[in-house]
Amino acid sequence: MSHWNRNSGGTTSGTEQIMESENDRLADQLASKVSRLKMISLDVRDDVDDQNKYLDGVDSDFMSTTGLLGGTVNRFNNMIAAGRGNRKMMCYLIAFLVILFLLLYFVLNRTKT
Repeated sequence: MSHWNRNSGGTTSGTEQIMESENDRLADQLASKVSRLKMISLDVRDDVDDQNKYLDGVDSDFMSTTGLLGGTVNRFNNMIAAGRGNRKMMCYLIAFLVILFLLLYFVLNRTKT
């Protein structure tokens, strides 16, 4: 720091020394706060990078599921469009789904109690 307020003897007064020490203390506090903010921002960046990687993985999983469901829906629509020959198959499918739903309902209710 420059000492521009010196008295004639070349020594600084007591008030200037107190102000200088106070400035040094506040500068040290500011440096520690800046350092903490830097560490926090680096942690946030790392967390954001991890979350972006996770979301990219989830996106690819959803895309593959969408393709799978799209194929299933297309096969189901083809089966319905086939006409009377598939009515027996459609009844079996509906009965299977109803039984599966009821089984899951009872199993899940038993595990809750």
